[in-house]
Amino acid sequence: MPSTEPSSSPKRADYTATPALTAIAQVSRAAGLNVDAVGWLVFKNGALPKMLDTDWETLEAAGFEADVGTHITLPSAHGPMVLIGVGDHAEIDLDGVRDAAASAARATARFAESLAVCVDAPGLDDEDLGRVITEGAILGRYRYRALKAEIKDLPLVRLTISIASGDEDPVDTGIAAGLIGARAALVARDLCNSPGGHLNAVDLVGVAQELGAAFGFGVTAYGPAELADMGCGGLLGVNAGSTQEARMIVLEYTPKDTPTGHLGMVGKGITYDSGGISLKPSDPMHLLMKMDMGGAAAVLGAFTTLRDFAATAKVTAWLMCTDNMPSGSATKLGDVLTARGGKTVEVKNTDAEGRLVMMDGLVLATEANVDAVIDIATLTGASLVALGKSRAALFGTSDELVAQVERAATEVDEPVWRMPLEKKYRKQLDSDIADIANIGGPFAGATTAALFLWEFVGDTPWAHLDIASTMQSESDDAWRSKGATGYGARLLARMAAEYTI
Repeated sequence: MPSTEPSSSPKRADYTATPALTAIAQVSRAAGLNVDAVGWLVFKNGALPKMLDTDWETLEAAGFEADVGTHITLPSAHGPMVLIGVGDHAEIDLDGVRDAAASAARATARFAESLAVCVDAPGLDDEDLGRVITEGAILGRYRYRALKAEIKDLPLVRLTISIASGDEDPVDTGIAAGLIGARAALVARDLCNSPGGHLNAVDLVGVAQELGAAFGFGVTAYGPAELADMGCGGLLGVNAGSTQEARMIVLEYTPKDTPTGHLGMVGKGITYDSGGISLKPSDPMHLLMKMDMGGAAAVLGAFTTLRDFAATAKVTAWLMCTDNMPSGSATKLGDVLTARGGKTVEVKNTDAEGRLVMMDGLVLATEANVDAVIDIATLTGASLVALGKSRAALFGTSDELVAQVERAATEVDEPVWRMPLEKKYRKQLDSDIADIANIGGPFAGATTAALFLWEFVGDTPWAHLDIASTMQSESDDAWRSKGATGYGARLLARMAAEYTI
């Protein structure tokens, strides 16, 4: 029988009490500006708020010319007013508005629990404006609060949105969608920011159960005995060096009406990655390995949106959760693991563990006869080297499926870049003693990792997101607050909501 025990850890935060979950009734269109502060999006040489006793000559003398990403705080009859530069009117887009709303929320974080964001952006859709302002302000104000007694930045308790000439119904619809999407990202951020000692695989079961009960999806967890019976040698092999048990967490969302398709997701859930026997160096990247479950966190966040977005497809996810630790019982270099389905894998590097846990999940997804499967994982440093921290690497066997991922990524400003599944590199994964090795040569590491995963999806349409490059931000950057970004949660939510065969 599957294991469904809740976590007994007293250290875990309540992930159903994130700011986005408690603010649903606290974001609205402007009905007066009775707030602690106002953030006004200003174009270069554009109209200034009438309640400000200033002009462009004075602002320019103070060094403010409304360049993108700049701001200035001024007194007004309504309290502090922050002018947020958005550049030339002809160049503004929804991503720019989202970023500006995030800047407004962050610039007022020390003194404003309630904020009004005002914009006059003709040519942009009112519903989309409501959505991106809501997302930007909530994500921009985010701080991980679970383990600090005091945080100088105030929570955003109330957000008011003023869109010049905005129609009421579309703006309200956009606000509702923005709250749902922001919620997904905040759940993922809180999970990724949690230290490995506060959030292990068993704890994740409890988190999933809380979220499933709150947002209408099923949760089933499988422990070591069940995983052994299922032949999940990859997940158990990575877990072999740990004192904490592994869990595979299966999430199931079923729409009320006949499903329009069946989408599978697989998320890497390494709650802490030491590298195993192939121990990582003790450097800042090692510290960040509490975020190596970013794929599973993104999937969990996305699942909180499916009922509210009225997704019409059935969605099933397999979260492959463990830590990766060195010990006397740990998997050794040269060991051979057997994946679900029987394929054998020579372990040439225990720090290439993500693909080992993912292979079992991918086989299970294909056995469930999903119409398509997308996996998401903080998989390779090579993706960071190739693309930097602004884009995730995207691979896939189906142009149609990849196009759906790309479209969703564009809509939520979680950029991706399609990389080649170069078949000639497959020979780098050859093994003398097993069907395949878990690592290739020194070059094209993101591609060889994707080629490894491809071995376990058969003919099922498949897309792979390597989010190692985008999992965290070293500083506040528009909607990406310092720390975990929650990247992938809004992308997957949007894709699942729109998915059809």
